[in-house]
Amino acid sequence: MISRYTLPEMKVLWSEENKFGKWLEVELAVCEAWSELGVIPREDLEEIKERARFDVERIRAIEKEVHHDVIAFLTCVSEYVGEKAHWIHLGLTSSDVLDTALGLLMKEAGEHLLNRLFSLRELVLEQAQRYRDTVMIGRTHGVHAEPITLGFKFLVWVAELDRQVERLSRAIETVSVGKISGAVGTYANLDPRVEELACRRLGLRPARVSTQILQRDRHAEYLTTLALIGGSLEKFAIEVRGLQRTEIREVEEPFRPGQKGSSAMPHKRNPIVAERISGLARVLRSNALAAMENMALWHERDISHSSVERVIIPDSTTLLDYLLYKMTELLRDLYVYPDNMLRNLELTRGLVFSQRVLLKLVEKGLSREEAYRLVQRNAMAAWETGAPFRKLLLEDQELTRYLRPEEIEELFDYRYFLRHLDEVYQRFGL
Repeated sequence: MISRYTLPEMKVLWSEENKFGKWLEVELAVCEAWSELGVIPREDLEEIKERARFDVERIRAIEKEVHHDVIAFLTCVSEYVGEKAHWIHLGLTSSDVLDTALGLLMKEAGEHLLNRLFSLRELVLEQAQRYRDTVMIGRTHGVHAEPITLGFKFLVWVAELDRQVERLSRAIETVSVGKISGAVGTYANLDPRVEELACRRLGLRPARVSTQILQRDRHAEYLTTLALIGGSLEKFAIEVRGLQRTEIREVEEPFRPGQKGSSAMPHKRNPIVAERISGLARVLRSNALAAMENMALWHERDISHSSVERVIIPDSTTLLDYLLYKMTELLRDLYVYPDNMLRNLELTRGLVFSQRVLLKLVEKGLSREEAYRLVQRNAMAAWETGAPFRKLLLEDQELTRYLRPEEIEELFDYRYFLRHLDEVYQRFGL
């Protein structure tokens, strides 16, 4: 079993200590670039690098007075660096630091989420293989359709997770961008080579063009991708919830020793984790909408996006991290009940073979409409009387003019529905 979730990586990543650390990385990368271009003397750069540090409590104290977080940060760093601090922030505006550092943080958070996503994908692939031959009824509109296997259901999820891996990889690439171009993005007090050199040191790409900020369609794409992944997790969770219903009970989320399902009803085993995933996926979607609202800003920038992002980006990455963890835990320890699957498969007493009978009649030369009429007539009688579908077919004198009894018997074989599954599995290397 996975140990209790404690948010270690995301908690540290979005801490003030790490945020200011990224700001300092950006400032030092810019100093390195200026030095490489011959503006900052090498000995001054070395002194800056040796002495540069910050204290979170001191930054907070300064910010209470100046009401500007970047100025408070720079003042604190300058107190440590001393005389050579005049080189720090040379030609920059606050957003050069903020947006470039945010790119670093979102890249780091995205890569962590990508690892979680890979782990979940591999687990679901294992479950697809484990339950490859576990036959169950497939449902459309919530109504019995034709047989599938539980492994096949998982395999569909694997393909969806593969698409989410591709989306998240693209989204990480989209936000892995820096911007060192000054007050309105025109490099008036900067050399464009500073941006190129600094971003290269930081492992980011320089923006092709920017205003005072990076354009927020990037961030909206990233948050929308997180919401899409959450949508897949909600889809999986709803499937578990549906199959866990008492009348169905084909699978069940883990119920731990000592766990209690209801304060009033001791018998209850509720899908609380799956329901939690369904609920929290809604938060990811609402945050994605807020990110889209952030795209339209006044002229070369305003800061209406800033306060929103301080909430939605840490929250969405942390929340998706949690949801991926919980879904992995749920599916790893999932209870599966093959006997109930077989019982449910036979609830309609053979109606799942109706299409086979229809196609066999068409093969015998009947029009599709005439064949459909014959099969539906018996199927409706089976629904209404509870009589076995096969028995009704064998007693239908009009239908048996076209199909011999042994031909009807041969049609009632579950293996027919699964005969091509191996070909589907081969597409996944299984």
